[in-house]
Amino acid sequence: MSNHAVIHNAGSLNIDDVFRTSHIVRPGETIPSRILERYAGGKGLNQTTALARAGARVRHVGRIGEDGLFLKHGLAADGADVSGIAIGAIPTGHAIIQVADDGENAIVLYGGANRSWDESDVDRLIAGATPKDIVLLQNEINLAPEILTKASNAGLALAMNPAPMGPEVIDYPLERLSWLVVNEIEGRELSGIELENSGTDESYEAIVMELRRLFPKAVIVITLGKKGAIRADASGMIRASFPDQGPIVDTTGAGDTFMGYFLAGEISRMPYEENLRRACAAGAIAVTRKGATQGIPLLSEVEEILK
Repeated sequence: MSNHAVIHNAGSLNIDDVFRTSHIVRPGETIPSRILERYAGGKGLNQTTALARAGARVRHVGRIGEDGLFLKHGLAADGADVSGIAIGAIPTGHAIIQVADDGENAIVLYGGANRSWDESDVDRLIAGATPKDIVLLQNEINLAPEILTKASNAGLALAMNPAPMGPEVIDYPLERLSWLVVNEIEGRELSGIELENSGTDESYEAIVMELRRLFPKAVIVITLGKKGAIRADASGMIRASFPDQGPIVDTTGAGDTFMGYFLAGEISRMPYEENLRRACAAGAIAVTRKGATQGIPLLSEVEEILK
């Protein structure tokens, strides 16, 4: 696929309010937050940011309210095409995020404008693309099945990171995908595999191979946190990882950072193992920083640590 291809991200845009706490609050418990911070967020916005910072040509298509104009401006500043972002009366998506001292997080998500797509938005997405381009989706907007079907019928390649994972994803036309990127939990739910030796290399490979059987057209990638990632296609399976870059501060955007860098490398025809390692390196940097979007590294930073 040409490195001149554009990735059209049919993605969410959220306002993230982040509360810094000693631990993730338990049912019935009230705990203090030391800090309240507001960031740009949403899996779609995060992945567009990562793609842009990785050097890919990316157009974001989505919906916000008037309260989310700063999200559009931020993406434009990173070099993304924001002409596909529509502004309407429904408030922008909003996430309430707890980040504990150990770096773990818990999130409450209000879909807002992200869940207000209609058929005209799908048509607008496809009208702005050419057959050599790619459509990227996550699972934070509505009409995902319609997008997958119409984009595929228009001759566009499809990539999906089905997060947050819900039971509805099983019924999406995932057989049309060219790339499917999941974490271990998403991989288990999609593959239907539950093994006693969970968390071992054998279990990860079993998930990947089952997903390859179910979706033979797709490159399958499973991300494994500190253990790196596995990529598999018809030519075989490879694995890569990258050493920790410092104490874990915030894991919120690590998967989105990986996704953006990975897909950017795939469409520019980077060697598979080199690209997988670069995406792991980008994620390793991201977890050492506060904020999902703010933590996404620039390409120059990733290249520096790869030396």
